[in-house]
Amino acid sequence: MGTPTPTTSASPNCTNATVVAGWSVRRRAAQVVTVPVLDFNLTAVSAEVRDGAGGVLFLGNVAPPDDLAQQIRNIVHSSPGRPLVMVDQEGGGVQRLGGAVTSMPWPRGMAATMSPAAVRALAARVGRQMKALGVTVDLAPVVDVDGRPGPTLSNPDGARSFSADPTRAATYAIAFMHGLRDVGVLPVLKHFPGLGGSTTNTDLGPAATEPLQTLRRAGLVPFRRAISARAPAIMMSNASVPGLTDRPASLSGAAITGLLRRRLHFHGLVLTDSLSAGAVTTAVGSLPEAAVDAIRSGADLVLFGSTLNAHELALLSQANLRRSFSAIVTEIIGATRTGRLPQRRLNAAATAVVDAAGLRLCG
Repeated sequence: MGTPTPTTSASPNCTNATVVAGWSVRRRAAQVVTVPVLDFNLTAVSAEVRDGAGGVLFLGNVAPPDDLAQQIRNIVHSSPGRPLVMVDQEGGGVQRLGGAVTSMPWPRGMAATMSPAAVRALAARVGRQMKALGVTVDLAPVVDVDGRPGPTLSNPDGARSFSADPTRAATYAIAFMHGLRDVGVLPVLKHFPGLGGSTTNTDLGPAATEPLQTLRRAGLVPFRRAISARAPAIMMSNASVPGLTDRPASLSGAAITGLLRRRLHFHGLVLTDSLSAGAVTTAVGSLPEAAVDAIRSGADLVLFGSTLNAHELALLSQANLRRSFSAIVTEIIGATRTGRLPQRRLNAAATAVVDAAGLRLCG
């Protein structure tokens, strides 16, 4: 299936939202799902992209192939829309595009040795290289406030955080964010409402952030400032938040709709962290159920398979990916029929993904 001609309408009332509302439920359900791509094997997700998956996320530690740009063009052209092409390019030990773009220090190293203007320039340079490959979304910067050693099994942040000082972390994260936006790459700030000081790594099992009252004084500060600076996208954490929710934040209406949307007035794209992480699988019966819970709670785009633990690696074979994607889409469709997931919430989520991809569905 080739890339379609965008829907056109002479009606002044035509918007992306009105067009999306007219799609089939299956098309809308696919739009809110990102499929993981291990070691740049785009062939493994070709069927899901043709079915309208809203994003693809590159994972793994191998060097990108020389023809990655052409492969991305081919798979994007096969989609009925324009999937977000995503990667974690934070700096230091978290750089999925190693060898294909300029290497960056750990964020803590950037803040220690570079000015905010220099960080913005470096992010823009890397962003241009990413965009030339066809990568349109960077799951960065990490906005967490953390001064502890790491990243380790017990601490997911460490040097991934710019600073233990909330103001300094905010300044550098926003500089990184602006650098990507300057060149047309979508930054995704993470992990809301802040993983600094969390009890353990949510990839492995349940974890809790610092209490909400503590987050208000520290961990939430960079997010507040980034939202004021027009942050376009935010990833939720999978940790619970004492004083706010006992559930993983990715599945919590109190965290997404209550705190992020209503209290902090964020109106951009909301992504989950990986819904096949240990913290989520402990809390919810299945990956498809978790996806419905996340969308119902206010998330727009769900991720899975992205932490590369043993459980998630098993999901990344082509057959398992197909089953997982199909099961998530089927669960979303069923949830809309029973009223567990309101149609208006699914429509809003699918529209947010379309908007983030830069599509204009009306003429």
